[in-house]
Amino acid sequence: MTPPGRDREPRPTTAPVPAVATGTAAATIAATAATAAATTTTTTVIVEDEAAAARRRVVRAALRFLAGAVTGLLIVLLLGAAPAQAAGYRYWSFWRWSDSGWTYQQQGPAVHVPADGEVEGWRFAVSPDGGRQATRPGPAGDFAALCAGTPAEAGRKRVAVVLDFGGPADAPAHETPPEPRTACAVVPTRASSAEVLATVAPPLRYDTNGLLCAIAGYPRTGCGEQLGGAARPTGTAAPSSGAGPADATGATAAGASPGAAGPALGVGAGLALVLAVAAGARWQSRRRR
Repeated sequence: MTPPGRDREPRPTTAPVPAVATGTAAATIAATAATAAATTTTTTVIVEDEAAAARRRVVRAALRFLAGAVTGLLIVLLLGAAPAQAAGYRYWSFWRWSDSGWTYQQQGPAVHVPADGEVEGWRFAVSPDGGRQATRPGPAGDFAALCAGTPAEAGRKRVAVVLDFGGPADAPAHETPPEPRTACAVVPTRASSAEVLATVAPPLRYDTNGLLCAIAGYPRTGCGEQLGGAARPTGTAAPSSGAGPADATGATAAGASPGAAGPALGVGAGLALVLAVAAGARWQSRRRR
């Protein structure tokens, strides 16, 4: 006799998975993997975007720093150049009387040939490094008054000369400036301004660079020296009673001053410093990438 409950075959404990269900599961797994991959890619892009943004911030900060450094350097250079531009030099400047006033003479005295009736002026003073801004002679240049007592001569010319030796503030140490004087030179028609000056105010003194240092022996020493800075190298100065070199003029004294080299060197050093700062900023930006 068959025991109760054993009249049927035992049923399996796990039901077989239909084919449709198996396909759905595979699709779900694939979708999950795709979603994970997409999420990973998005995360990578976000991380890369953040890194690029960080690099851009570093570059912008470096550029701002560089711009500030350049601005500061330019301010320092301008402030440093100002004293050199305002430097004073003690020298003789050369002038001519024109239209009731003194006009700076563009040519040196050994080159310029004055005409009959011309008035030339010389002023010894502490003046800026620039001929047109030099101190003018004080006395007026009225030819009729200056040469009234000097008769004209055939084949020769008359040239009036005004000499202003400056004041005590212009004088070198331990020297007293003479009083201003005037003269009327009678010279050959082809005589230069240097020859005119040698006729009425000897002795003249020139340095080895052709710079006129002294008129009528004043000053006894020195030649176009810079005040408040390094003295101008002039070589050995020697007295002369004749015409000096072609560039012996107050214009040369101002134009060839050593003070003119100071700002140029300062600008060069400043530019080198700017380049160094730029290189440092670029290195720093690369280092933070």
